[in-house]
Amino acid sequence: MTTTAPVPTTAAAAPRRLNYSALLAMMATAFLLVTAEFLPGGLLTDIAAEIGVTPGQAGQMVTVTALAGLIVAPTIGLMLPRLDRRSLLVWMAIGAAVSNLIVAVAPNLPLLLVARVLLGAALSGFWSMSVTVAARIAGPERLGRAMMFNSAGVSLATVAGVPAGVLLSQVLDWRGVFGIAAAASVVLAVLLRILLPSVPAEGTARLSTLVETFRRRGVGLGVVGHVLVVLGHFIAYTYIRVALERVHEGGAAITEGTIILLLALFGIGGFIGNIAIGIIVDRRYRTLAVITPLVIAGMVLLMNALVGSLWAIGVVAFVWGFFFASWLLIVNTWIGHRMPDRLESGGSLVVMGFQAAIMIAAGVGGLLVDGIGISQVYVIGAAVLIVGAVLFGFSSRISARAER
Repeated sequence: MTTTAPVPTTAAAAPRRLNYSALLAMMATAFLLVTAEFLPGGLLTDIAAEIGVTPGQAGQMVTVTALAGLIVAPTIGLMLPRLDRRSLLVWMAIGAAVSNLIVAVAPNLPLLLVARVLLGAALSGFWSMSVTVAARIAGPERLGRAMMFNSAGVSLATVAGVPAGVLLSQVLDWRGVFGIAAAASVVLAVLLRILLPSVPAEGTARLSTLVETFRRRGVGLGVVGHVLVVLGHFIAYTYIRVALERVHEGGAAITEGTIILLLALFGIGGFIGNIAIGIIVDRRYRTLAVITPLVIAGMVLLMNALVGSLWAIGVVAFVWGFFFASWLLIVNTWIGHRMPDRLESGGSLVVMGFQAAIMIAAGVGGLLVDGIGISQVYVIGAAVLIVGAVLFGFSSRISARAER
């Protein structure tokens, strides 16, 4: 029989009433960070043309962001073991502001890449510590609801942030868009400092702590399941544009505008899913951790099977977005309930897995699309998602036995 770990003082001292102003500040930060992360995708040709590189070379702005995030996630707590986590988030917002400002004035690709490394570090630092800060704001029993705000910020960035940035670029050019992002990041740094409560560091920032957390009964298996879920999703979603180009209605291929509408349905589904799942996630996180990847796998397979029906594909895109956009909310809630004494380590493991999965999916997925075709890639993505769901199911059973 194993006793559950004690709840950390940061969670125990959480106020009874939710501090919605603090949660909204976290949501706005998540929105701006994710918007900045994916802006190059919408502005790629303009950036490449102005600095004199190919679109493929300019696309490395996204790659280095993910790579920096992968490195920083497990080390941010080690590098700043005693810094109050409120102050850490403030500095992450300032780092994002500096990154966006450098991008706005950079004359060449090397300087752009340096700036994007800084953004990757800011992103990863924010996500790694967001669970700890959310637990301080809301308490462990409502951690999922607090994390819902961060996830909603991500969904809003997908639905509105990046499209708004592309629209603004038509008026201000792409440098002006990044300049606005830099100014907004400074404003958010001030709001975070004013609105967030003080969040003392856990005091366990050692690499061995990260390893010990991973080796807890059921935790390592769940983290591997998380990586596979994200990997399976991104193997498919990274190339969703290719998949949608196969859709036809009445024998005719769909238009560019229709493809944009289908992508918007994915984002709208994600925003609604965050709210709906956020309401129940604290009570149903174990079940959702299994059901969610299974539903996504089903949608990925249906994306292959229903290419002759525009309306059916629209439903598929909406449901896919509804469930995947809430995945980080689900897995972070699992972390918060499974290891309340290791929130920073658990959050770091989640971010590391997410960034690693994105990098692998982008590289391997591209080779597979070129080598065997989009239909087979979608089948592989669905299979990986199913394996991830199975591992999470086993993880929950092992965890439940350990807590008896």
